[in-house]
Amino acid sequence: MEFPVSLALAQAVQSPPTGRDWYAEPKVDGHRMALWRLADTVRLQSRAGREVTAVWFDLAVAGMRLPPGVVVDGEACVWVDGRVSFSAAQSRGASTPARARTLAAEHPATLAAFDLLQHPVHGDVRALTYLERRALLVELLEPVGPPLQVVPSTRDRDVAADWYTLLQEQGIEGLVWKRGSSLYTGNRRIWRKQRHADTSDGIVVGFTGPQTRPHAVAVRLDDGTVALSQRLPGVLAAELGAHLTGQAARAGGRARGGETYREVEDGPTVEMLAGSGRHGVITVTRLR
Repeated sequence: MEFPVSLALAQAVQSPPTGRDWYAEPKVDGHRMALWRLADTVRLQSRAGREVTAVWFDLAVAGMRLPPGVVVDGEACVWVDGRVSFSAAQSRGASTPARARTLAAEHPATLAAFDLLQHPVHGDVRALTYLERRALLVELLEPVGPPLQVVPSTRDRDVAADWYTLLQEQGIEGLVWKRGSSLYTGNRRIWRKQRHADTSDGIVVGFTGPQTRPHAVAVRLDDGTVALSQRLPGVLAAELGAHLTGQAARAGGRARGGETYREVEDGPTVEMLAGSGRHGVITVTRLR
């Protein structure tokens, strides 16, 4: 398996999927991440494939307690006053390595691990079922302990409903549903995400303003049209700029409202408030 690896995705749903083979996990509000335990070091990658080890170094240090040859999929999150704080995770993700050390001293990160891609004995386990991968993941991480923790999982619909309702106060944004028999397939929406917030996802295809800190982003929506976002807040602009910097950008893009933008070919996925594009401008809330 070569770094970086393509991570599995989830399709947004309004209610739990039907069928008996679905398992629910609490959906932690943070930054998607793969942790690679190599022969003599640990590397961390974002969902988009960027190296993010320097700003999540505390998780890299914890990852050294794993045996070499492990690749774990999870969500890097930050707890503040007993709640998962997405804004704190955003600040960490957009910080410099020096600033990250200051932030980590105040609020250390946790990796909510929910899948296993590579095992030190069995090698690449993406062709195993979810239940088989999860059993191996629990076995690997149980002796390691915090800040590397396996998220809980249940097939009991009543338990899942309680999680969905009661854990919201702790910053848990909903549930992710996975088939027990499903294999791990990168870049495909093999899971289902049931969120409290009414949101949707889109692909960034361009930007306005400086490439390193865009004023707004152009997002391709499900219907194939492109809409321009609202003015981006500072932390989100810096985080998106980190993804866009270095990409070839060309003029000529035009959103459905007539606005022009510079186009890119390999933009990240962002989350938007559902229905916010009815008047031509969408509200981007975060990177996915």
